[in-house]
Amino acid sequence: MPEKSYICRDMIELVYSLDSAPLAIGTSPDFSGEMLPVVEASGLVSAQASRSACHMRRLLHPVVRLFIINREGRFFLQKRSQAKQLFPGLWDNAVTGHVIYGESLREALFREASEEIGLRRFNPLQMGGYVCSAFKERELVCVYAAVGNFALNPHNDEVEEGKYWTVEQIEESMGHGVFTPSFEKDWRLFKDKVAALL
Repeated sequence: MPEKSYICRDMIELVYSLDSAPLAIGTSPDFSGEMLPVVEASGLVSAQASRSACHMRRLLHPVVRLFIINREGRFFLQKRSQAKQLFPGLWDNAVTGHVIYGESLREALFREASEEIGLRRFNPLQMGGYVCSAFKERELVCVYAAVGNFALNPHNDEVEEGKYWTVEQIEESMGHGVFTPSFEKDWRLFKDKVAALL
């Protein structure tokens, strides 16, 4: 299926009701895994579903991504583990991950940053977001950026390594199977906005 996406002009926040959201129609709870919020493009949480149901049924669910840029203008990227189902061994945003039902976007971002690269203290700024329908998923992509000279330590089964790249190195590698398609899309959409933070 070809990729379809659009930019959300405003900042994105998830809006949960006071009551627990129902299961998405035609799904059942997955007691062995995480439940994810099923959302509308506005961020309104309408239901919840297991990760596998979100992927198999292409239910729109939120993900967070983080650009990290240091004071010298270099971007920190992570290399995805060879064990990943999608795009093993390709380079990606510094942090990427799903939002678990009940979390805010920022809570998910801080959890993922800690789990993936050992980053716990940073000030994320939301760059914007978009809906992406590609591959096995429909995602509400929420992109953040953080500026600083952080001591980063990729240290789990999802991340093989991490390193800083210059803008020129990234530009030269675009379209050559080095990066995930999602990183390349985020780069095209947000690189100038992120670089303007310096």
